[in-house]
Amino acid sequence: MSDLQFIWFDFGGVLSPPIPALFEQYQVKTGLAPHVLQQAMGDVADELGVPMLAPVESALLTEREWGERLAQALRRRDPQVDLSRAHLHTFGAQWFAGVPANAPLVAAVRALKRAGFRVGILTNNVVEWERHWRAMVGLDEVVDLIVDSSRERSRKPEPAFFQVATARSGVAPQHSLLIDDVAENIEAAAALGWQVLHFIDNHQALAQLQRLTGVSLLQPAVEPA
Repeated sequence: MSDLQFIWFDFGGVLSPPIPALFEQYQVKTGLAPHVLQQAMGDVADELGVPMLAPVESALLTEREWGERLAQALRRRDPQVDLSRAHLHTFGAQWFAGVPANAPLVAAVRALKRAGFRVGILTNNVVEWERHWRAMVGLDEVVDLIVDSSRERSRKPEPAFFQVATARSGVAPQHSLLIDDVAENIEAAAALGWQVLHFIDNHQALAQLQRLTGVSLLQPAVEPA
């Protein structure tokens, strides 16, 4: 077993389905293609000089304000765009509707907690989305800490955000592990002395986490009859 004391899980793309899959599901709900929506998100962020989702993840705008600017950006790019099915002012409710958690990773959080590790969620997220995503993963009674960018007004990969996590946990970086699907976040945490696990897919992540912790996390293969 390694010298790990605290294991931090990212939410989007780790405890949730992959981000591209979420954009595809949103297209089914609204008719907005992923690249169209992402371009508009980028336009809103560019107006503020910040990364794509930072306007809401750092609480620079409320969800409603962001949704209004998103609608304006979409219409600037295409005046004929159909927004009749898109609830942009309450984006999070529509985005998360019907979305399941990534069950194998949620199960891993529970297993690691039972094994004696402290566990937490380190997430770039949005104030108004909190009730949706926390209900989705169902880990409130399991995790020791949740550090949310929208509450701290700082976000991954900013060093200050990792420093908040370190201070809250009371665990030194070298004894903390970040599991995240974004390479930039992994690199930032590693530069601060954290242990890191770059999430690619469930099997890869669970296999690495099992090796690091000594906790059985992979389901055994079922032999054919």
